[in-house]
Amino acid sequence: MSQLLVKAKPHQIAPGVTRIHEVTRDNSILEYIEFKVLDLEAGSSYREELVQKECCIVGLTGKIDVFSEQKVFREIGTRESVFEKKPTDSVYLSNGQPFEVRAVTQARVALCYSFSDEKRPSMLIRAADNTVEKRGILNNQRLVHNILPDSELFANRLLVVEVFTESGNWSSYPPHKHDEDNLPHESLLEETYYHELNPKQGFVFQRVYTDDRLLDETMTVEHSNVVLVPRGYHPVGVPDGYTSYYLNVMAGPKRIWKFHNDPNHAWILERQGQ
Repeated sequence: MSQLLVKAKPHQIAPGVTRIHEVTRDNSILEYIEFKVLDLEAGSSYREELVQKECCIVGLTGKIDVFSEQKVFREIGTRESVFEKKPTDSVYLSNGQPFEVRAVTQARVALCYSFSDEKRPSMLIRAADNTVEKRGILNNQRLVHNILPDSELFANRLLVVEVFTESGNWSSYPPHKHDEDNLPHESLLEETYYHELNPKQGFVFQRVYTDDRLLDETMTVEHSNVVLVPRGYHPVGVPDGYTSYYLNVMAGPKRIWKFHNDPNHAWILERQGQ
């Protein structure tokens, strides 16, 4: 049984609130990241208290209100489907405070956590604040929404990004890794991938492997699955006819994203002039 592939397990945890995923330090091989996905019916709410964790609340679909100890953020969310391919709103909350997510409409919400011992101000990350990038050429094209990149200094450990990969293309490619604390060349960051597919019956392939192949797993990833990347290279391939979306969460000892391409495949960038 895979330690890296986590399939959706819907479970109602409160009236109108269904937990789709709950990845924690206790039930996974990750040290720095925890992750939840919730479906909320209109009018329902979810409450939690952050102790030694920071959290980025991403309005995947629908609209929500977020109530924190410091502020209230209303009408968070911009889309009915992630495949509208437009940025969404998010909220950053620091540790040591309770919060509530209340659904204005039916909504799907991602809660992205990392461990933190420094309290910071709560922040709204508006859709308009996302930097949008088109990366790659040929069959290595993807669209990126930077929600919480390392250029934003108000978070302690968390980095959050959305990636859209078109039919027949690859992303997180050529294979790269960020599992060594060797700055300025490479940083140590764990990562999670929350996947959605359009149409939903689709699948993608994701491989996670290390140079020594002590970790080497290739997974068939379906709609709403999560892939854990504790270390190693982690490319994604999208079959013909389907579009891939994934939400990446990264965290490690230093909040810097510096990656290292697999030298066996780095030549692809030279061919593409990247």
